[in-house]
Amino acid sequence: MTGLALFVLAVYTVSLIYITVYCLLQFNLLYHYKQSNNPTDHPVSFANLRPKEANTAAPALAGVGTSSDTAFNETSAAPAAAAHYPFVTVQLPIYNEYYVIGRLIDAVAKFNYPKDRFEIHILDDSTDETVALVASKVEEYRAKGFNIDQIIREKRQGFKAGALRDGMPVAKGEFVAIFDADFVPDPEFLQRTIPHFADPEVGVVQTRWEHINQDYSIITRLQALQLNVHFTVEQVGRMNGGHLLQFNGTAGVWRRAAIEAGGGWQPDTLTEDLDLSIRSQLAGYKIHFLENVGSPAELPIEMNSFKSQQHRWMKGGAETAKKMLPSVWKSDIKLGHKIHATAHLLGSTIFLFVFLCGVFSVPLLFLFGELVEFGFSKNFFAIFLAGLLSVIGIYYTANVQSVANKEQSFFKSVMKFLLLFPLFLALSMGLSLHNTVAVLQGYRGKKSPFVRTPKFNINTIKDKLTSQKYLNGKLNLITIGEGILSLYFCFAVWGAFYLQNTTFVVFHALLALGYGAIFFFSVKHLNLAK
Repeated sequence: MTGLALFVLAVYTVSLIYITVYCLLQFNLLYHYKQSNNPTDHPVSFANLRPKEANTAAPALAGVGTSSDTAFNETSAAPAAAAHYPFVTVQLPIYNEYYVIGRLIDAVAKFNYPKDRFEIHILDDSTDETVALVASKVEEYRAKGFNIDQIIREKRQGFKAGALRDGMPVAKGEFVAIFDADFVPDPEFLQRTIPHFADPEVGVVQTRWEHINQDYSIITRLQALQLNVHFTVEQVGRMNGGHLLQFNGTAGVWRRAAIEAGGGWQPDTLTEDLDLSIRSQLAGYKIHFLENVGSPAELPIEMNSFKSQQHRWMKGGAETAKKMLPSVWKSDIKLGHKIHATAHLLGSTIFLFVFLCGVFSVPLLFLFGELVEFGFSKNFFAIFLAGLLSVIGIYYTANVQSVANKEQSFFKSVMKFLLLFPLFLALSMGLSLHNTVAVLQGYRGKKSPFVRTPKFNINTIKDKLTSQKYLNGKLNLITIGEGILSLYFCFAVWGAFYLQNTTFVVFHALLALGYGAIFFFSVKHLNLAK
């Protein structure tokens, strides 16, 4: 039995070490985030844009301002002469987005940008009545003088990446703005993003995601808690540290030359945005993140849609890591940047080690007696508290102190954080089985379709889901496994008191709660699809 006890301890300890190292690297991003006081607020101007023919050493912008004092920052824009605005293509890749695409088209049409300096391309792969709705919207806005087209491919190949790839030959813009169907960009979006391309090394300008329906349910609140970390501490921390960043697939603008330098959109991973981000940065471009420019979007409101989104992100992350890590380590970027890029690309793998840590902690509980006889002290695990403290600090900063929380009072923010953070830990651990399967599929090279995340124009807590369209109503083995794991960790909580060893009791209670909640809401929301 001693051999079994040592094996269980080894797996648990290796998992904890991996999780702790990852958390400490994240804490390093928090350090860089704190080092700069609103680093993205530096003034920029249309006047700084250089004409394409004026710079042959690096890709440059089409159009140039003439007044050196026509400046603005991310929160206030000053107009430039219409003739000097760079031409922009706005691409809206969609697939069966009947409930939200009209809202997006209306928002883009409100851009405070000359009509003759941007075009709207709706890359429509839809197979339902969305096609007719888009056609009607296109006709409406063409009559109002907008340059807008509905582009339908003969063959829907490559999913979103394929649509973006196939849309490039007809795009006229020197810059390409991209929005998913559930976003509602601000009218000043182009005014606040385009001038940052005055730096010829900037290949992408990415804005922060905001959440239209954050307060709709506990599920949306916890999603917002997690996303706020990426769109504050992680993105700004990587930018300030000089590390590789990520275009997030939407709510950003690409320099066309950066897309081409990176090899264009490629559909061989489910996270084409992360893939091209890495390739374009290795080609010499950089990504500029604007923390103070928000782009509102709708969060998934039911558990199975949320899980399908997680599956795509986790599996795609593993696919991209497998594809791009060799290129990262062969590149000439600094060692520290390579380490952070590796942690970034392996981010989805953290769920594999969370899963192993949870599962192996239960037999470890029952084998503790043998380990103690072998000379092991349970105080050994205290050194891993550094990882937990790092996570607390990161999430506190992102959700209490950052601009993502600027509309709430400090007291209300702190109380909300104290309530939601333990639930977030439980939810994250409860997703570890589901996300582990996705990650392993990604590394194995198992191909699967790009499963869209259905959105229903749910904006406030008063809105109700009135249609089952686009929902998947199938119970799968992973959901059943989540229910079994919830019982498994309930048994572990009982075992802690039976053995009078409460070392893992809080950990196991959170796991039982997390897996139980995921199972409960997954089954409950199946009824929405019937």
